[in-house]
Amino acid sequence: MTQTPSRSTRPAGRDHDGWRGRLVWWVAILIVANTLVDTVIVAPLLVLPQMAEYFGTDQSAWLNASAVLAGAVWAPLLGKSADIYGKRRVLVVALLAGGVGALICLVAPNMGIFLLGRVIQGTAVGSVFITVVYIRQIFPASVGMTSVGIVTSGSAILGIASPFLFAAVVEAFDFRAVFVVSAALAFLAAITVRFFLPESPVHARSRLDVTGALLLGLGLAGVLAYISLAPTAGWTSIGMLGTLLAGIALLAAWIFSALRTSEPVVDLRRLTRPLVATLLVVVLGTGAYQALLQLIGIIGQTPLEAGLGYGLAGESNSLGLMFALPALGAATGGVVAGWLGGRIGPARTLAGGALIGVVSGVGLLLSTGSFLPAAICAGFLGLTAGALVTSGFNLATTLVNEERQGVVASLVQVMLGVGSVVMNIVGGSILSATTSSANPSPSAAGVTLYIVVMLAAFAVATAVAVGIATRTPRAAAADGAH
Repeated sequence: MTQTPSRSTRPAGRDHDGWRGRLVWWVAILIVANTLVDTVIVAPLLVLPQMAEYFGTDQSAWLNASAVLAGAVWAPLLGKSADIYGKRRVLVVALLAGGVGALICLVAPNMGIFLLGRVIQGTAVGSVFITVVYIRQIFPASVGMTSVGIVTSGSAILGIASPFLFAAVVEAFDFRAVFVVSAALAFLAAITVRFFLPESPVHARSRLDVTGALLLGLGLAGVLAYISLAPTAGWTSIGMLGTLLAGIALLAAWIFSALRTSEPVVDLRRLTRPLVATLLVVVLGTGAYQALLQLIGIIGQTPLEAGLGYGLAGESNSLGLMFALPALGAATGGVVAGWLGGRIGPARTLAGGALIGVVSGVGLLLSTGSFLPAAICAGFLGLTAGALVTSGFNLATTLVNEERQGVVASLVQVMLGVGSVVMNIVGGSILSATTSSANPSPSAAGVTLYIVVMLAAFAVATAVAVGIATRTPRAAAADGAH
């Protein structure tokens, strides 16, 4: 069956209106919705030791990875549902589910119930890509891409203050307070989205392939669980190998199902080369950024006096600034990439973002023992992340018709998670392989190789993105051309 748009029409004047007061209000609501993702993924990292002690487990990685992996399970189903039933409606459901999951985590008496809550809470991860598609379909074309940049990057600014807020809340109460905050934010966001935002006018006349969505989501979760958890649980452990084989089997079953189903959750037959190339750039570019951010944490906590050839510890507020600057850079990069994307096309801003990553990586390679240059490079890495995320969403949603934008945006969201998991593990493996038993700190050679590998990822991403840009007419990709 061929998917066709519903009879709904766009709001009058959508293609001509610029910024209005109500749009600013809508953007603020969507930023709050996306901030929920930080409380789901980042906040529990601050209290992992307390959670592990409370539940009496040494497998603390599961306590946080469960929500990330659940996001991979839910994303395809949420994306297809948003295309069929409406973006606002599915966004509200995802936010409410995130709040319910947080409440389950709050009252969980044991590890099993807690993990159930984390899995349900993982649905909130879908709020990011749903807000992107919502903007692309409801906002005026003249400000659509800029708004995507603001909404996807705006939460980065809030992310600078959130660790201090959560630390104060946890000190005043206990680790479960982070789930109180998460639940309150989720319900607040759901209420404001439901009562203050209009529904998207674009709907696909299609059926929901629940079986295909679950096969794809569970398959991805199985493979990602192996990649992310095997370094601590053991690459050859029976449980981990079983998880990997189950994930591969489910993905194979999904491919078979997708090729035989008339309306699969992700139609493999309609994945064009530009779209696949865009997803590759997102995986490599954002994955390399996340891995370098992980390395910055190590460099920032190592004193140069240790004689390892790198280190920034000892400088006033060095670690805080090394993480604050990428957050500021991500917010700036996202907004600028969105604004430029509406004028020169998101394919070109995607290539520019990847190229900035190459330059930043080279700078970091040359400045691992000098605070100011390293901090500047960290800030530019943030620019890369903001530009890649915003441009990836904007470009992917311009490559398909509006009735498929939800599914395509969900694939970008999945690729963000895949890139982060895979490249962090690659980086960690490099450091482990180059660390001697005599000195537990990573060697200078290991740190250098780590950066070089991530530079190679940025270089490949840049080459692919330039290829997309040269084949994408500027007028066809720019926001104002719709």
